[in-house]
Amino acid sequence: MPRVLVSDKLSPTAVDIFKTRGVEVDYLPDLGKDKDKLLSAIGDYDGLAIRSATKVTEKLIAAADRLKVVGRAGIGVDNVDIPAASRRGIIVMNTPFGNSITTAEHAIAMLFAVARQIPEANASTHAGKWEKNRFMGVEITGKTLGVIGCGNIGSVVAMRAVGLRMHVVAFDPFLSQKRADELGVEKVELDELFQRADFITLHTPLTDKTRGVVDKAAIARMKDGVRIINCARGGLVVEADLVEALKAGKVAGAGIDVFEVEPATDNPLFNLPNVVCTPHLGASTREAQENVALQVAEQMADYLTKGAVTNAINMPSISAEEAPRLKPFVKLAEVLGAFVGQVTEEPIREVEILFDGATREMNTRALVSATLAGLIRPQVSDVNMVSAPIMAKERGIILSEVKRDKSGVFDGYIKLTVKTAEKTRTIAGTVFSDGKPRFIQIKGINLDAEIGEHMLYTTNNDEPGIIGLLGTVCARHGVNIANFQLGRNRPGGDAIALLYLDEPIAPNVLAELRGHQEILSAKPLRFDVSG
Repeated sequence: MPRVLVSDKLSPTAVDIFKTRGVEVDYLPDLGKDKDKLLSAIGDYDGLAIRSATKVTEKLIAAADRLKVVGRAGIGVDNVDIPAASRRGIIVMNTPFGNSITTAEHAIAMLFAVARQIPEANASTHAGKWEKNRFMGVEITGKTLGVIGCGNIGSVVAMRAVGLRMHVVAFDPFLSQKRADELGVEKVELDELFQRADFITLHTPLTDKTRGVVDKAAIARMKDGVRIINCARGGLVVEADLVEALKAGKVAGAGIDVFEVEPATDNPLFNLPNVVCTPHLGASTREAQENVALQVAEQMADYLTKGAVTNAINMPSISAEEAPRLKPFVKLAEVLGAFVGQVTEEPIREVEILFDGATREMNTRALVSATLAGLIRPQVSDVNMVSAPIMAKERGIILSEVKRDKSGVFDGYIKLTVKTAEKTRTIAGTVFSDGKPRFIQIKGINLDAEIGEHMLYTTNNDEPGIIGLLGTVCARHGVNIANFQLGRNRPGGDAIALLYLDEPIAPNVLAELRGHQEILSAKPLRFDVSG
């Protein structure tokens, strides 16, 4: 009988789900706070159910000899070392949609609290004071709310704000005009949002691109008297810069539910008169906690007893029977999406996925989900195979799937076409007998290229000297080229190059390459080649 450890607090109903589905469960809700005891116990379990208190580190994973699945009751998996889990073949699941309404409502509540200084006025009144003239708030009706990140939670906030008669401007790289129209919001670039918004609320995951999105430079572009709400992730706002702006009066108020370091027991934002702080309560309602607890118990029990995979971060939803044949094509679909996702900066309007030959008979639903997850992941790091199609739909991306009989030399391949307002990008790939995915066509140019962890993709006109230029610049900066693939559509026409590098290319090297007029574009790429 499979055995699960619950190391954080879950509802009794969730614990009962494990028992009724044939899973032995140990409910030890405080164990996650004791690293040493958890480390000594983890080797006895097939599953680990957690919230945010338990830290699933590489060290813990190394000691988890039996562990097959980690289930996070909630959306955020910042407390799980996903690469380490993937290397050990441990599935990491989350519950991406159970607390969306709750988190959105908390953001709206913080907006009201900051606008009317409710917490401070409450404290003053309880203290026996009657400082009616001290707490002069502002109306939100007619004000402009800037929503950074208009996905699952951000879109709910936007709809609530529209209902409150606010004008909503939204920035999200994946938000289409159609979806913006459905929500009743105005789609803008980030800089314009900063300049126009009276209130700003953040609803984006913490990634390399979003870390510190609200910093001193961003605040300088904002209106005087702006109010900032962050119920998403600590690190999106540079706290020191926010404190400085609050004290200077540039920012009139802030509502902060998440912090750079948590638990936050000492923080420079504390005790500022125009700041409302809460201890990461975004998902803390009875309804949300119950929903995510039940979901994670059901998902883990189904996996441990039936082999069903649902809402996995590091594995698509695939039945146990089809997994061996499908797995390498899932990886192929992911890297095709990841390639386009990393070279595309403008909003995506349309996605077409062509399944040719043998691939048309496979579980194309899983392959579509894998492609979309790879496509979206450069912007939304916690996307998974289940949430990716929903996120694409929310952003108004038009998705089409085409199946056809074998049409070329390959038994089966996948071709991805992505359209934006300005460009159309295409890439195709297949899996050879060695089980490794390969690119076989980029921009209509045929080639045969394996996928490496660190790569550089360049485009240029087909003319002499490009190979020498790329090699010379890399050599001058100590960048080792492990492999090199070239392709062109015709002599003197369009040409591309894929360089396999031993490590990520440095920004200054990339800038130098882009400075050469022979190089039309140069994009760094990174792929997960594990598994």
